[in-house]
Amino acid sequence: MKKILAYILSPIFWLTYGLLLVIFHPIQLVCHWIGGYSLRKKSVDFLNFFLIYSPMIMGARIRLIGFEQVPKQGPFIIVSNHQSFFDIPPVVWGFKKYHPRYVSKKELSKGIPSVSYNLRHGGSALIERKNPKQAIMEIARLGRLIEKEKCSASIFPEGTRSKTGQLRNFQHAGIAALLKKAPSALIVPLVIDGNNRLIKEGYFPLQFGVQLNYKVLPPIDPKGRDPKELAQSLQEMIKNELEHLK
Repeated sequence: MKKILAYILSPIFWLTYGLLLVIFHPIQLVCHWIGGYSLRKKSVDFLNFFLIYSPMIMGARIRLIGFEQVPKQGPFIIVSNHQSFFDIPPVVWGFKKYHPRYVSKKELSKGIPSVSYNLRHGGSALIERKNPKQAIMEIARLGRLIEKEKCSASIFPEGTRSKTGQLRNFQHAGIAALLKKAPSALIVPLVIDGNNRLIKEGYFPLQFGVQLNYKVLPPIDPKGRDPKELAQSLQEMIKNELEHLK
């Protein structure tokens, strides 16, 4: 029965998801033109509210856990595992009060309604994976931004998505570059669980009735810690929590 529902509901989900991105793209443009960053961000928040809960069309159960642990004031760095492009809405919506910016590959800054525009105009670090020097400079710029504005940055230190949910090794260079330019920042670990199961057989059909968990772990003060050791520790924390959530 679940298989039948998956084939029936997946087209409805993708139509809804696509329409949300297309509809909110001109809304973002108008909001930016009328009210600048502040009003545009509100439109992005509303978009991601709908995006985060859109998998309910597929019978998904969605839980946001531990967000009350988020520091009352930034700057801080959100460090999470990476399972699919569905990972972004919980960051946008869950941390909306803290104006999250992202470390994202530059290719995503073109061609995707709503998403590309937000990346280009929201202050995110758009990196070229084959150009380490450019990537570190962009991440450092983002570090300076969150230090100045007391906001947040989101980074996926695995570097690429893990479709199986099995954690890849966390790379420390991006975290180190952010901390160097944002020395007062705390680390907020975020565990993303279930998005890989949603796309277990690819993006069509999506799986029906998946449990999706987005859990914030206690913040970490990184002062005085070696970035490589810190990255390994964060990887282990998130790995243990993923095993507990299964």
